[in-house]
This record gives sequence, structure tokens and C-alpha cells, in this order.
Amino acid sequence: MEHTALSLIQLGAVFFTLGVLGRLAGKIGLSPIPLYLLGGLAFGEGGLIPLGDIDAFTDLASEIGVVLLLLLLGLEYSAAELFTGLRRSWMAGLLDAVLNAAPGVAVALLLGWGPIGAFVLGGITYISSSGIVAKVLGDLGRLGNRETPVVLSILVFEDLIMALYLPILTAVLGGISFLGGLEAVGISLAVITVVLVVALKYGRYVSAIVDSEDREVFLLKIFGAALLVAGLASAMQVSAAVGAFLLGIAVSGSTAINATRLLEPLRDLFAAVFFVVFGLNTDPRSIPPVLGWAVVLAVATTATKIVTGWWAARRAGIGRLGRARAGAALVARGEFSIVIAGLAVAAGAVEGELAALATAYVLLMAITGPIAARVVEPLVRLAQRGMTGLARGAEGVS
Repeated sequence: MEHTALSLIQLGAVFFTLGVLGRLAGKIGLSPIPLYLLGGLAFGEGGLIPLGDIDAFTDLASEIGVVLLLLLLGLEYSAAELFTGLRRSWMAGLLDAVLNAAPGVAVALLLGWGPIGAFVLGGITYISSSGIVAKVLGDLGRLGNRETPVVLSILVFEDLIMALYLPILTAVLGGISFLGGLEAVGISLAVITVVLVVALKYGRYVSAIVDSEDREVFLLKIFGAALLVAGLASAMQVSAAVGAFLLGIAVSGSTAINATRLLEPLRDLFAAVFFVVFGLNTDPRSIPPVLGWAVVLAVATTATKIVTGWWAARRAGIGRLGRARAGAALVARGEFSIVIAGLAVAAGAVEGELAALATAYVLLMAITGPIAARVVEPLVRLAQRGMTGLARGAEGVS
């Protein structure tokens, strides 16, 4: 069969299957991310139906997927909101970083993956999935709850940490010398600082440049600007994903709202390809040996996220039920964890087992997160009723 025809058939099969999996995820109330990863495992090497001849497209599409994921995440915040969130949540954010990175660091060192592996796996276990968390809060009607600003401020802090972490990770994975690494971090900090200052003082001009009343022109300008900024950021040894995130922050007001509406379908399409490509690059036969460690990490970091949310909500004067909801909302891991693992695997600077462990871990956490958020309220209410019953029983005996 002609090469082009075969590639089109394979791509069509992949996209159609992703659509079916996405619909199934919606039916059962879960994020589609774990199903996309499973789809990639099924189509990849060692899977049920190995595919070839589409690497050139899927590799570039997955890169675009990362850019769009981070661009739309940046569009959700203004620079002022980021600074406000940082002031409110820095203590909870630091607790979050320490508690949730520690299990990943410990497991990587126990497995003999060294400092680089520990740095990578610590980032994977640290960062919550903003996309899954936002969707779950919306689906459960909790966007107006008292604890929701606490959850969102922690997510904002995590996003800021990622804006620093990803450039450092890129430098570390590239095998850059200590001085070269310091230079890369310095450049990253300078770029981030300049962009945030521009976003604060001149964001309306950035918005005016990309804005247009014509939807086609607007789409071309905002999408082109995102790819351009991502490419320039990558050339300056700043993560392309961070470049897109910072552009999103610089675009504000009605322009950001319109851009989000326009870009969401593109993000969903290319992000799905990104998750599939990560699955394609992971041999499913490598997962069983690390599944036990993935379960250990899932249990440990579910507990640490709940502790983080509980403590932060308690500091905000929120009751026990709200504290429990805040902790459970933060449990899910997803897109950022896979981005980190993807960068590490692409650089070839970590053990091959890390990709398998990251895939298994994200599969578990992307499923556990929405479930935990749904069941935590009835469980807490049941526990409260049980405690009340015990107290009344004790009074009756006395």
C-alpha cells in the first residue's frame, strides 16, 4: 500500500479510537488521560497493534500538544492573580513541594536511578493535574465552595514552581556543566521576570497585538504566537512549554477568554496525541516489574496531597468537610507528570524503567483523583455521623 495512504489510515484509526475512548471516559466520569495512555500502549511497540510510519507527524503533534496545554493554563491566570496566589499560598506550596516530591525522590534513589532520576521522579510525584482538578471541581459543582480558592492558589504555586523547574530539568537532562546549568537557570529566571513584568504593565498591548474580531485571523495569530514564543524559549534554553505558559499569562481580559474558547478544541486534539505518543514510547511489558512501586507511590502521594489540602484549608479557617474536599481535589496527577517524564525519556538521561513507572503512576493517579474527590464528602459525613452516634451512646451509658 502507498506510504501516504497507509499513514492516513493509521492516523484515522488512532484519532477515531481516541474519540471512542474519550466518550467512554465521559460516560464513566473519569479523565480521558488514562485511557489515552492505554491507547498508546496498545498501539506502541509490544502492544496489541503496533503502528509505524506516523512518527514524523505524532512527534511534532505531541510537542504542539504540550505547548497548547501550557498556553491555555497560562490563559487562566493574569500576572496579578499569580502574584496574589503566591502571597496567599507560599507556605502551603512549600509544604506541598516537600511532602509530595519526597516519595518520588526516595523511590528513585532506592531503585538506584541516581540524582537525575530522583530529580525527575520527584517532579512527577509533586505536581497535581490542573486540568483534571479544574474539570472535577466543575463537574461536582464545587467552584463556588469556600475551599476552592485554597485549592486554586496551591495549583498556581505549583505552576510557578514548574516555570522554574522545567528549565532546570532541561539543563540537567542535557548534561550541561554546573556553570552552564547556572547560566541556563539565570537566563530562565531573567526571561520569566521580564515576561511577568511585561504582563503586569503592558499585558493589554500584548492582548491587542494577537486580538482580532475575525475568528480565523485570531486563531492564526494566537496559535502562531504560541509556537513562535515556544520555539524562541527553547532556543534560549528555556522550556518551550514554559514559554507558552508565560505567553498565556501575558494575554489577559476578554482576549484571554476568547482565545481559550477558540483553542480548547485544538488543545484537546493535540494533547490527546501527546498522551498517546508517550504511551507509544512505553513498552507495556516493562510496566509489571515497576507496578508495585507505582502503587506505593500512589498510596503515599495520595496521603501527602490530602495532608497538604487539609492543612492549607485549616489555615484558611475552613471546616473539616471543606478541608477533606480540598485535600482530595489535589490528588490527581496527569499532564505535567507526563511532560516531565517525556522530557526525561527523550533526553535519554534516565533509566528506561522510569517511563514505565511514570505511565503506571499517572494511570493510577488520574483514576484515583476524580474518585477520591467524589467519595470524600460522603465518607466524611458518614464518619461524622458515626462519631456523633458514639458520643450519644457514651452519654447514654453515663
